[in-house]
Amino acid sequence: MDPLPLDCGRALKDVNIRYETAGTLNAERSNAVLITHALSGDAHVCGYHTPEDRKPGWWDAMIGPGKYIDTDKYFVICSNIIGSCSGSTGPRSIDPDTGKPYNLNFPVITVRDMVRAQKALIDHLGIKKLLSVVGGSMGGMQVLEWAVEYPESIDCAIPIATAGQFSPQNIAFDWVAREAIKADPAFKNGDYSTDEPPSRGLGAARMLAHITYLSEETMSRKFGRNLQNKESYDYDFNYDFAVESYLEHQGKRFVERFDADSYFYITRATDYFDLSAHADGDLIKTFALTNAAFLVVSFSSDWLFPTWQSKRLVEAMLKNKLPVSFCEIQSSYGHDAFLLEVDILGRMIRDFLRHRQEGLKHV
Repeated sequence: MDPLPLDCGRALKDVNIRYETAGTLNAERSNAVLITHALSGDAHVCGYHTPEDRKPGWWDAMIGPGKYIDTDKYFVICSNIIGSCSGSTGPRSIDPDTGKPYNLNFPVITVRDMVRAQKALIDHLGIKKLLSVVGGSMGGMQVLEWAVEYPESIDCAIPIATAGQFSPQNIAFDWVAREAIKADPAFKNGDYSTDEPPSRGLGAARMLAHITYLSEETMSRKFGRNLQNKESYDYDFNYDFAVESYLEHQGKRFVERFDADSYFYITRATDYFDLSAHADGDLIKTFALTNAAFLVVSFSSDWLFPTWQSKRLVEAMLKNKLPVSFCEIQSSYGHDAFLLEVDILGRMIRDFLRHRQEGLKHV
């Protein structure tokens, strides 16, 4: 790939994009669906790499032969974002100018930069127009950027559990998470070794973030004030409660598969996200830049990206007379609902894609 220009004014050389595909691209190259992943996701969206794999791709319940995004009908593409630690160029990659890992010398990236890299991949695959781009959370931000930045390159967009800009509250959560990582002596301003990563800091950051993915109802139902493998308090500062043990487990699991420097860059990209910047802060004028059809989905208990933020997007779309469908799904799962409410969300996506594909056949 040629040097990739970035919003910060720098450019990335020798960019690598890890991606996976499922299904078959039709002769007209009109059935391609790009899946965009959330903060800690990767390119492995469905299926198993080997029979020995313990888990399939992160959205396997949604995507595959005969499933809601049917790979017997659609050519599904999922790429790992730049800035990540899962195969695409990121802060732990080798800087071609120095021969050493970038670490915190990696350029600060934006969601728009992530989408630029995806567009280069789609061009490489010889696809002039995607049937759809689909994604939740930070993936939904990428969907919105696709619709506005490359309006002639997509037919429809499905942003799920997302917003047109990152809220001050969410920026605050990200700041505290990064400060927790910085406070870990092993962080060493990003120059840590793979053998001694800042595990405690990154684990604490993940625990904080994980709280925002759940709803109070889910936490109360799942944990309540139950104690973890004991019948009374220990009267110390180790975990007593089941919810404390759960969060510690989530933090440890995350450290095993993710990188602290990547966490810095990706959370900063979400902080900077503001779709209305395309039109000097005017969201309505921003959607005048696209002609895509939209399916916008929110979840009733999602307090990270509450429904009013999705409605704000829909109102701006309608002001521009864009074809848009909207649904708030009633769910107790909080933000994680976009991964867990597979059946109701899947039926909506299936029917929307089928309608769009059938419409294209009659154009």
